[in-house]
Amino acid sequence: MAESMKDYEAMLEESYSLMGDGVHDTDTLLAWRRAEELQASQENIRVTVTGIVKGGVVADFEGIRAFIPVSKLSLDRIEDCNPFLEKEIEVRVFEADMEADKLILSAKEILKERREASRKRKLSDVTVGQVFHGTVATIKDYGAFIDLGDGMSGLVHISQISHERIKHPGVVLKEGQEVDVKVIDIKDGKLSLSIKALLEQPEEQAPEEVDIKLPQSEKISTSFGELLKGIKLD
Repeated sequence: MAESMKDYEAMLEESYSLMGDGVHDTDTLLAWRRAEELQASQENIRVTVTGIVKGGVVADFEGIRAFIPVSKLSLDRIEDCNPFLEKEIEVRVFEADMEADKLILSAKEILKERREASRKRKLSDVTVGQVFHGTVATIKDYGAFIDLGDGMSGLVHISQISHERIKHPGVVLKEGQEVDVKVIDIKDGKLSLSIKALLEQPEEQAPEEVDIKLPQSEKISTSFGELLKGIKLD
């Protein structure tokens, strides 16, 4: 086994012996091979951030200097990368190109998967009729998406915004507005919400009262004799 490994390492060194200034030692070649395998498998690994550079941070991967773009460090916008310095983070190999000496790592995919798993767990506890306090995140022609916090959101269809008929959700709502909503349906992992279900139904307007004065009964009463007066019978 040991001899086979030595033969393999010797083969790797020979394969890259003509690369001039780009030649790598055996350990580096093995590290690149490992990086390529990790890119294919998308297995999670842990690295420590060793430096801050323009556009991101750098970390050491088995002797190879790896780059983590700022856009792949977090799901949120990052203005300052310094808090990541000397911290260990979980990443995946995004790109491994030995010839270009480019090794790019990413934490973003892992964070996305964990957020989605957390959202599904929380969603499983939601029931129809439950009330949430949320914030209007996005307004569309057909309704408004409400951020419920904890990675959850739902849609209030335009028909569920007000008891009155409205032409556009923006007539009643604006982005950033806080609202109370009621869950009216859960389907395929999506929440249908209602604002009007928590609003009082407007009372129907009572018909106007009309003051009608009737004449005195004796003036409108007619006797049978009076009806026959003036009628001649043959």
